[in-house]
Amino acid sequence: MIHNNKKDQGEHIEGLRSAIEHRATWFALMVDEAKKMGLDTEFARNAVFRCGSFHGNHKLPDTDNLKEFADAFLTDDVKKIFEMETEVTEDHLEVTFHYCPLVEAWKKLGIPEEDIDIYCDIAMEGDRGIVSTYDQFEFELGDTIAKGCDTCKLHIRKK
Repeated sequence: MIHNNKKDQGEHIEGLRSAIEHRATWFALMVDEAKKMGLDTEFARNAVFRCGSFHGNHKLPDTDNLKEFADAFLTDDVKKIFEMETEVTEDHLEVTFHYCPLVEAWKKLGIPEEDIDIYCDIAMEGDRGIVSTYDQFEFELGDTIAKGCDTCKLHIRKK
């Protein structure tokens, strides 16, 4: 069973969470319509990866410094939206998410929990795409709220 409980972070963060929920809603409905047409979800996975790659190439710093990357990748608002705890060293970035507005949107839509896990993994293609633009970094997704875990764990390591 998915547990996704948020803490009040104020009106500004709630507004940002609402915007993310809105995007997660149309994402899920688009994937659902594609499945009704007999398409698999690979199109969504590829598109989200491309989006992440675009952001990695155009919106984040060109660096091999993991701390510099982390500061740009995980802004203060992003940390509050997802209720993140971060630990960063020269060789490893660990991010723990305590809340996910995407999962919240999918639950509100009545998406079956096994599909929420799939939608989450597709959404994570964005982060995989970002990290793919850094030759010195590798990405690993651990536990996820979408799988029923208490938190999500994301790791980015220097190769």
